[in-house]
Amino acid sequence: MQRAKIVKEELKEGGKLFLSLHLETRNANLLFLSEDSDSLGTLAVAIPQTQKMLGPPLSSILLGERYTITARLLAEQLAKRTEKIALVSVFAKTLTEKEAGTAFLQLFRKTLEKGSREE
Repeated sequence: MQRAKIVKEELKEGGKLFLSLHLETRNANLLFLSEDSDSLGTLAVAIPQTQKMLGPPLSSILLGERYTITARLLAEQLAKRTEKIALVSVFAKTLTEKEAGTAFLQLFRKTLEKGSREE
């Protein structure tokens, strides 16, 4: 039986610390992206598209109202890359959505690269 894989990563950008915690199971991914400390923020869910479906993965916001575009975009990307259900939480204290999106996208890529190297 294969156990869940956990990857932790950090990114320093503009004098701020951004953290990620990625939990990957056999059929799903849970990714927390946050500023300063591990926190639950706006939570998006996405499911990967099957071969018969056209368009991007289906996604929705489950919790929160800040950074909704960023949360959905990253959940869709995670679902597409891994072909698994994806839950992505995005939490930041002081950033605009554009600033948060830029930092979290870099951290997202860094986290997935680290996870693929550890396989």
